[in-house]
Amino acid sequence: MTLALMWEARAVDGKGPELLEWAYAQAEVLATPPLRREIFRAPQDRVLVLTWWDAPYDAELPELPEPDAELISRPVHRWRFESVERRP
Repeated sequence: MTLALMWEARAVDGKGPELLEWAYAQAEVLATPPLRREIFRAPQDRVLVLTWWDAPYDAELPELPEPDAELISRPVHRWRFESVERRP
């Protein structure tokens, strides 16, 4: 099964570039590399990291940690999604 982990954070005003660099650095040092990884940014200094894994839904997988409190304006949001095939 393909499992996608989603990590999303909103930076304190003006710290978006710093949060983005932090996310890149953290994604590079995950204990196990994912099958695929993408990092996005959005208005309001938001950063999104998606990682894809060949694992069951409840697998223990390395995830990005919570950044230091002075870097983010709210707690990190995290979700897991499993890939589904559309059947005819």
